[in-house]
Amino acid sequence: MLNITSVTEFLLLGVTDIQELQPVLFVIFLATYIVSLAGNGAILMVVISDSRLHSPMYFFLGNLSCLDICYFTVTLPKMMGNFLSTHKTISFLGCISQLHFLHFLGSTESMFLAMMGFDRFVAMCKPLHYTLTMNHQVCIQMAVTDWITGFFHALLHSVMTSRLNFCGSNHIHHFFCDVKPWLELACGTVELNEWLLNTVTGTIAMGSFFLTFLSYFYIIVYLFFKTHSCSMLHKALSTCTSHFSVVVLFFVPVDFVYIHPASSSSMDQDQIIAIMYSVVTPVLNPLIYTLRNKEVKGTLRRVM
Repeated sequence: MLNITSVTEFLLLGVTDIQELQPVLFVIFLATYIVSLAGNGAILMVVISDSRLHSPMYFFLGNLSCLDICYFTVTLPKMMGNFLSTHKTISFLGCISQLHFLHFLGSTESMFLAMMGFDRFVAMCKPLHYTLTMNHQVCIQMAVTDWITGFFHALLHSVMTSRLNFCGSNHIHHFFCDVKPWLELACGTVELNEWLLNTVTGTIAMGSFFLTFLSYFYIIVYLFFKTHSCSMLHKALSTCTSHFSVVVLFFVPVDFVYIHPASSSSMDQDQIIAIMYSVVTPVLNPLIYTLRNKEVKGTLRRVM
């Protein structure tokens, strides 16, 4: 028996319904979008144009910057448009598309963060095997696998969510279309969708976080026992700490939003937490990962 979807469009309730705050929030998020676009765009340009940066680390960073630009663009333009408009609706197809690309880019980014942690682990702890382990072909294969896995993970959610029957309220208690707010509006049973969200998305998120944590933990332990230079140890610890802080800012909110049980009282809380991984992290990534890097800063100065 086919589901009949009565609702053809949805109303995004947004971050706040206080009209006086809408222009202020528009300016804040516009500035954030420009900063992220400029930072990630500059990194992408530098990594592509400078042959000295054609190494596994910068290859992954280039992919991460591309993901951040796309991730931001999927949610923020519509969100900013709603701040200045009284027409805050989005079509059913538009909502499904946003949901798909949100999960596609988000899950792919989580796996790239794990790969970047592994790359740093091999470079610092197994330097003699680095060129063999992280050769160009291996890096390409890892990247393609991540992009494809992320796409099909998102396709699973978008197909399963689109099959639900929406016959009641069309008010989405969020500033973008996501699985959990949609499940709150569904008329039929959503147990399978919730199971997929907790199991599949949870496995990708927690698995990537665990691998990233393991890589940086092993680096710190290895350097602590093997490095006799305090300055070198301090530099390595500083780099690992700053990198891992971005990882925590991305994974902890994601795990909290997608793994803990949904409730109507938690939707406001989920919106605030979602800002951390959908807005804050894409801004911090270029600052933490590359703009602290002497090679990248030197190339940027030459380009400017």
